[in-house]
Amino acid sequence: MSIRHHLDEATLLSYAAGSMSQAMALVTACHLVMCSQCRTRAQQSEAIGGALLDSLIPASVNDDALASVLAAIDAQDETVQIRSVKPPSQRPSVKSDVPAPLADYIGESFDDVEWKRIVPGVYYFDLPCQSGGVSRLLRIAPGKAMLPHSHDGNELTLVLRGSFTDEIGRFAAGDIADLDDQIEHQPLVDSAEDCICLVATDAPLKFTTLLGRLVQPMTGF
Repeated sequence: MSIRHHLDEATLLSYAAGSMSQAMALVTACHLVMCSQCRTRAQQSEAIGGALLDSLIPASVNDDALASVLAAIDAQDETVQIRSVKPPSQRPSVKSDVPAPLADYIGESFDDVEWKRIVPGVYYFDLPCQSGGVSRLLRIAPGKAMLPHSHDGNELTLVLRGSFTDEIGRFAAGDIADLDDQIEHQPLVDSAEDCICLVATDAPLKFTTLLGRLVQPMTGF
């Protein structure tokens, strides 16, 4: 796999610091599974963060601070639901192009996803990690294009199968588009097979055509 589009440094630092939304962190984690270069950069970011933490002067706390934290955790046990994650050794040994972090949500095959149609040739599946924006899979047929749009916030789009081309370049499996509010684009699927992408946004898209603004309430973007 030849990956040409990588994560921005700010995104990696945010991921290493644990300050991302669940949706953004999921896309980042999936790219790191696929990209050895960004994995190395992420490890470097974590090392920098660890060194900064070690240099901090410890703050004084009350003697009962630990007991208070444990009591607060116990009080939330009945209301907080933790997603069960299978250890890698327990996952089926099936060849799959579904990255392991995503497989914890949808299983090992894109064929088992309950796709919903937006328009002919464009399908989506919403993931359960919504957090102020959108977290979903997109499946777009060859020759189809998304409506042109820019962004009110950030967008991460990871190609899992197929490819698309936009104003930035060509994105194939493993490539990630790490976009901010300065980018306007219109992805067009140029592969012979459906293009499947994992997308996370932290704010609604800004469609630049009347049609886009009309269909936005129906698409959830």
